[in-house]
Amino acid sequence: MLPRVRSETGQAAVELVALLPLVAVLCLALWQIAILGYAEWAAGGAARAAARAEAVGENPLPAARRALPGALEAGLRVQARPGGGVRLRVGVPLVLGAGRLLSLERAAALPSQRR
Repeated sequence: MLPRVRSETGQAAVELVALLPLVAVLCLALWQIAILGYAEWAAGGAARAAARAEAVGENPLPAARRALPGALEAGLRVQARPGGGVRLRVGVPLVLGAGRLLSLERAAALPSQRR
């Protein structure tokens, strides 16, 4: 007696369902990397804006807030450095959840324009 050949109908669907969690995690990881890169770029721009404000004698915190998107404003810290310039710290938001992945720190300095 010959063994019965089992039907492979639906095999592709089962394999797809098995791979969907892996694809979802990969997409979330790539999106988190994109958010991290954007936060790096935005933090540098905000540090330069805060340094410009500090150089002309204004408060650097509002200048940094205006330069950042809303998602990065939470946890923003701006500190004036001795001798001019500022140090800025922003938190990188998580793709899932309300927490922070890590904090980025940027510094910028411009010559004083105060009179």
